[in-house]
Amino acid sequence: MSLDNLKKRIKRNEGYSQFPYKDQLGYQTIGYGHLIKKNEKKYFTKTFTKKYFEELFEYDFQKTVDVYKKIFSQNSHNTNERDLLIEMLFQLGPKGVLKFKKMLFYLKKKEKYMTCLEMMDSLWYKQTPNRVDNLIKHFIVD
Repeated sequence: MSLDNLKKRIKRNEGYSQFPYKDQLGYQTIGYGHLIKKNEKKYFTKTFTKKYFEELFEYDFQKTVDVYKKIFSQNSHNTNERDLLIEMLFQLGPKGVLKFKKMLFYLKKKEKYMTCLEMMDSLWYKQTPNRVDNLIKHFIVD
């Protein structure tokens, strides 16, 4: 189960910043989309190397894969479905993804068209349309 292409895609979609910045929702973020937690004030006072942020991404990515396995362990997803959900989890977190009840329903039924429509009929799509469009393109390819 190689996830290298997915990692590259997430990094490209997240972008990279060595310094804290606010994401579309105003949350402080750094590196490759790492959400800065309250106990991580060090990111505002110290400078870190790109190698550090590469390692932080690997840690965040592995945590996301673990969450995917925990939440969706009963489902048999193909690679495109798995990658879609992992990237959504990376961007939105588990609480955000689980709000997509209709999308998850259609995904489970293997109804790609309806899954994509539900992705597009969301606040998430309004906030990051290019990213969601890109995810849909990768998802619908067989």
